Amino acid sequence: MNPLVIVVPVVVVLAGVVLFAAARRRDVGAATGALSRETRKRDRSVPEVLEAESPAPVSGREVEARADLERRAPELVTVGGADLAEYVPPDPETVGVTRRQFLNRSIVVVMGFGLSAFGAAVLAFLWPTPKGGFGSKIRVGSVTDVIAKIEAGDGFLYLAEGRMWLTHYPEAALEKAKKVYPASVLGGMEAGVVALYQKCPHLGCRVPSCATSQWFECPCHGSQYNQVGEKKGGPAPRGMDHFAMEVSGGVLTVNTGQIVQGPPIGTNTTGQEAEGPHCVSGGHH
Repeated sequence: MNPLVIVVPVVVVLAGVVLFAAARRRDVGAATGALSRETRKRDRSVPEVLEAESPAPVSGREVEARADLERRAPELVTVGGADLAEYVPPDPETVGVTRRQFLNRSIVVVMGFGLSAFGAAVLAFLWPTPKGGFGSKIRVGSVTDVIAKIEAGDGFLYLAEGRMWLTHYPEAALEKAKKVYPASVLGGMEAGVVALYQKCPHLGCRVPSCATSQWFECPCHGSQYNQVGEKKGGPAPRGMDHFAMEVSGGVLTVNTGQIVQGPPIGTNTTGQEAEGPHCVSGGHH
């Protein structure tokens, strides 16, 4: 067999392999390193490095304003990776006590004290009067002893504890008295005693006795009353007020918590006239 028949096809195959490998290398080189002529031409028109835009000029005032803002802006603190909210200064009205709040609270406190004092005064007025002293029942003593003390006092006996005058009521005047005075007063009158409130019914002055006239004569405005408190002169609208009286077992008890209004003008059950000069002038009509 002719050897050329075998060598020629082998050479042809090897030559094809060499040509294929060369072509392959050329494609890879063109893709990775070499640029085409058109590409290189276009790249020449574009600058290889883009210049950064130059910043606009900044004035000195803007620089100072930015620095001042940075000093005032509070720093944010990151805790556990979470950002905190921006710090906001508290409202002065909610921190401490402002002048307006102080004045408002002071007014409320003063009003509270005032209402408390008023409430205490009302309670004190409505509270029951303790036993003993003015406003309660006072056990004066036996009627005999009381009359003896009245006579020893020249017709008048004053008891400061009950703010009262005690005088003698004549038995002969009882029939007239029963037509004028209530039962709360007649009990003591029948025993021969009258209990009179010391206050003048005109304007409330304390009425003293007059030893010379044997009357009660008010030094404030000249009102005059006989020995049992019936009006005889002056501006008073009525006779002296009485206290209710009780006589039990010969013992006189005066209820200073029960005031009986004095007899009307013109009442004169005893017929007593002034027995001497008046202690207060101008009162007798």
